[in-house]
Amino acid sequence: MPLFKRNPFGHILYVKKWLIRILGVISHGRYRRFNNLQIEGSEILRNLPDNNVLFVSNHQTYFADVAAMFHVFNASLKGRVDNINNIGYIWNPKLNVYYVAAGETMRSGILPKIFAYTGSVSIDRTWRSAGKDVKRQVKMSDISNIGKALNDGWVVTFPQGTTTAFKPIRRGTAHIIKTYKPVVVPIVIDGFRRSFDKKGLAIKKRNVLQSMVIKEPLEIDYENEEIKDIVKKIEFAIEQHPSFLKVISVEEYAKQEEELNKKREFWS
Repeated sequence: MPLFKRNPFGHILYVKKWLIRILGVISHGRYRRFNNLQIEGSEILRNLPDNNVLFVSNHQTYFADVAAMFHVFNASLKGRVDNINNIGYIWNPKLNVYYVAAGETMRSGILPKIFAYTGSVSIDRTWRSAGKDVKRQVKMSDISNIGKALNDGWVVTFPQGTTTAFKPIRRGTAHIIKTYKPVVVPIVIDGFRRSFDKKGLAIKKRNVLQSMVIKEPLEIDYENEEIKDIVKKIEFAIEQHPSFLKVISVEEYAKQEEELNKKREFWS
């Protein structure tokens, strides 16, 4: 019997646990002190199976989005209701949580490599590389690694493959859903782009109201629904369909900003 248990990707769980503990303590204040994370739907997490769950979310920063999800997932599983108060939940984290990330991002420095050990399923993007548009074949090993992660636990993916809002959903996510038939849980986040720099490491602005809405699992007919129908369903679920874009007047913008400020005061 090995001295330390490993996950399917060869990561030592004892090491992973301590990395999550340390990074969790360091990052907690970014969602509770410098800014306020408003959470909705965390009770849904407690009713999910232990594995074969795929979270689909819009994307605003490279790392801050995922870190916030690690906090919310673990806090909810330890009984917190729509909050991440009392960081004690991080002492015994859920270790079979993974997230899909671009391999070039996770290999870009020592810090991303440390983050990768906490649960990254690194893939080679077929549409973008080194800041340039490319077109290349999907690596079957990437697909099988996502399947391996789903078989072991929960997987977070950002199906737009970019932090730019309202970009198209990548069809590969729908292929993964049809192939592995996971429970698909949509998450909608906001405020992270205003709070952090693009990487999600540096705090750009304080006292920003961040939000994370966890929605009920999608109803999907894995056998009969077409790829394009699943793509459209994801677009609407994570509120990235073009219909969510609207032009508003200056007066309406001012009204929305006033309501948002009231929420900020409430949560501060």
